[in-house]
Amino acid sequence: MGSAPPWTFNRLETPYLEDPYPLYARARREAPVFHSPEFGLWFVTRYHDVWAVLKDTARFSSRFLMRTPADASPAVSETLQEAYPELPMLVNDDPPGHTRTRNLVSRAFAPRLVAALEPSIRTIVTRLVDGFADDGGADLIAELAYPVPIEIICTLIGLPAESRDQLKRWTDDLVTLGAPGTDDERRLACARGSVAFQRYLTAQIEARRDAPRDDLLTALINARADGDRPLDVAELVNLLIVLIFAGHETTTNLIGNLLVLLLARPEILRAIRDDPTLTEDVIAEGLRMDTPVQGMFRTTTEEVTLGGARIPAGAQVMVLFGSANRDEAVFSDPDRFDPGRGNNHRHLGFGHGIHACLGASLARLETRIILDTVAERLPNPKLDPGRPPTYAPSLMHRGPQGLHMVWS
Repeated sequence: MGSAPPWTFNRLETPYLEDPYPLYARARREAPVFHSPEFGLWFVTRYHDVWAVLKDTARFSSRFLMRTPADASPAVSETLQEAYPELPMLVNDDPPGHTRTRNLVSRAFAPRLVAALEPSIRTIVTRLVDGFADDGGADLIAELAYPVPIEIICTLIGLPAESRDQLKRWTDDLVTLGAPGTDDERRLACARGSVAFQRYLTAQIEARRDAPRDDLLTALINARADGDRPLDVAELVNLLIVLIFAGHETTTNLIGNLLVLLLARPEILRAIRDDPTLTEDVIAEGLRMDTPVQGMFRTTTEEVTLGGARIPAGAQVMVLFGSANRDEAVFSDPDRFDPGRGNNHRHLGFGHGIHACLGASLARLETRIILDTVAERLPNPKLDPGRPPTYAPSLMHRGPQGLHMVWS
C-alpha cells in the first residue's frame, strides 16, 4: 500500500497557499497518488489517474459530506441538528439519485436560456464599471467579480437582489465551517449561519408555493422526472444551497484567477481588447492554469490500485484538477500561459463526466463579458503593488479574496 511521501503536503501554508503548483509538480514526480496524514485524504495528482477516477463511478463514489466537519464540537453538532440533514445533491451524489436531480436542474441551463441572459449581464457589468471606472483603482472582486454572478444566480432562482450580501455571508460560513483549522467559536457561528441559511430558503419555498412565479425555484418545486415524486423541502433546500454556492463562488474565483494571470500579461489583455474573438481561448487557458475548483472528493467502495498505490476501501480521495491541468504528460510547457495551445480544451476546470459543471456555459459567458469590458474600459490596468492578492485556506476552492487594481 502507498504511504505518505517523505515531505509534508503543506498546501494551506505559505508559500503554497498563494501558489500550490510547485507542490503539485513535486507530487506528480515523486508520489503521484499519496496519503496525507495532515488531511486524512488520498490525493491523485496526474491527469490520466484523475480521469480514471472520474470515469469509475462504481469504485469511486461521489458520496461525501460537504459541509459538516468530522471533528465538530458538541455545541456545533447540537446547532447543526436544528438544520435539515445534509443530503447528497448533484456534486456529492451517485446515480440514480444524481441523474434524477441533474435532469430536473439542467433545463434551467439550456444553451438558449443562457444565451438569452447576455443582455442582462452586459447591463449589470456596464452599470458596475460606470460606478468606478473614473476612480483609477478598485477591488475588482468586491466591485465586479462577486456582484455580477450573485445577481444573476439570484435572478435565475428568484431570490430578491437585496439578499445577495447575506447569501454571500452564509456561503462563506459554509466554507469556513468545514475548513481545517477553524476554531470552535468561529465554527459555532458558522453553524448558526448554516441554520439561518436553511430557514431563509425554507421560507422562500413556502412563499413560492403560496404564490408561484416564473423562476427556477417555482420550476424546481413543480418539477417531476418520469413520474417520480417531487423534491421535498429538505431536498430543495440542499439543492438551492449547491446552486447558490456554485452559481457565484466558483465564477467569482474564475474571474479573479484569470484577472491575476492577465495583469501579469498585459499583452493578452490588449489582444482581447483588439479582437474579442480571442476571449474564449483565454478563458479556457485560464481555467487550465489556475482553476477555481482545485479538486473534488470521492470515496472508494473497494480496495483500488492506482498510480502505484493501493488505496483501501472506504478511503476518502481527492482528485486534484489543479495538478492534472499542469501535467507535463498532457500539456507541454504547462506553466506557460498560452491561449493558442491546441489542447487547452482538455482542461478539467469544470470537472468531467456525470459531475461536469452544469453552469459552465453561464460562467464562461459572465467571464467573457467582464474580461471584454475590463480590457476596453480600464486602460493599462495593474495590480496595486502595496496590496497583493490573498487566498483563503481551502483545499477545494481557489480565488483571490481581494484584487486591488489601478489603471491610468
